Amino acid sequence: MSGSNDLGQWYRSIPPITRVWFTASIVVPLAVVLRIVDPLHLMLYGNSIIKYFIMFMAVFIHEINFEYLVKLYFLNKYSSRLETSTFNDRPADYVFCLTFLWLCNIIVRLILPMPGLMGSMIMCVIYIWCQLNKEEIQSFWFGTQFKAMYIPWAILIFNWIVDRTFLADFCGIVIGHLYYFLVFKYPQDFDGVRLLQTPKFLYRYFPNKRRSTSGFGTAPINRRQQSEDIENTTVHNRRVFGGRGHVLGTG
Repeated sequence: MSGSNDLGQWYRSIPPITRVWFTASIVVPLAVVLRIVDPLHLMLYGNSIIKYFIMFMAVFIHEINFEYLVKLYFLNKYSSRLETSTFNDRPADYVFCLTFLWLCNIIVRLILPMPGLMGSMIMCVIYIWCQLNKEEIQSFWFGTQFKAMYIPWAILIFNWIVDRTFLADFCGIVIGHLYYFLVFKYPQDFDGVRLLQTPKFLYRYFPNKRRSTSGFGTAPINRRQQSEDIENTTVHNRRVFGGRGHVLGTG
C-alpha cells in the first residue's frame, strides 16, 4: 500500500503539461500493443480524417522496449525541468512551444522516412533545456559527465552506436534549435524582433500564474534591454542628484 501511495505521489508531482504528455506516451503504446488500436489498419482502411489523426499521434507511438523506457525517463526529466524553470507559471507559452515542436516534427515526417516521432520530439525538449543551461554539468551513461550543451550530441552518438541510426535525434536537434533561435537567440543576441509569439487565445485557456523563482533554465538576458535599463538608470540618477557639487572645504 505504501508503494502505491509513493507511486501516486510521484505521478502527481510531475508538472501538469509534462504529466499529460508522459501519460499519453504510455497509454498510446499500450493501446497499440494490446490491439485496442491498430495504426497500420487505420492508415490502410480508415478515412482521411482518421489517417491525419494517426499521423498527428505519431509523437506518442513507440515500440515498448528498453529504448522506450529510456525515452520516457528523458521526457519526464527534461520536460519537467523546462516546464518548471523557463516556462515556470507560463503554461500557455509551454503549450505553444510543444505545439510548435509537434507540428515541425509532423512536417519533417512528411519529408523523411521516420516511423515514429517520439524520439525526435523528446530530443527537441532536451536540446532547448540544454541550450538554456549550457554550463550545467550533467551525468550520462557509465558515470561520464558533460556540460549540458553537449548532452544532445552525446545521446545522438550513443544511439548511433547502439541502433545504427541518428536521424530522429538529429531532426530533434534541428527543430529544437529552430525554436531556441526564434524565441531566445535572435531576439536577445541579435536585437531582432521575436518572430514566434504565443497566440493570445491560449492565455485564456492557460492563464499565467504568479511568477516564482527556480534554479534551472533562466532565459538569456536581453542585451538591448539590459543596456536600455542601465542608460535609463543613469539618466534618472543625474536628475535626482543633479547638483554640480563642491569640493569639501571650498564652499
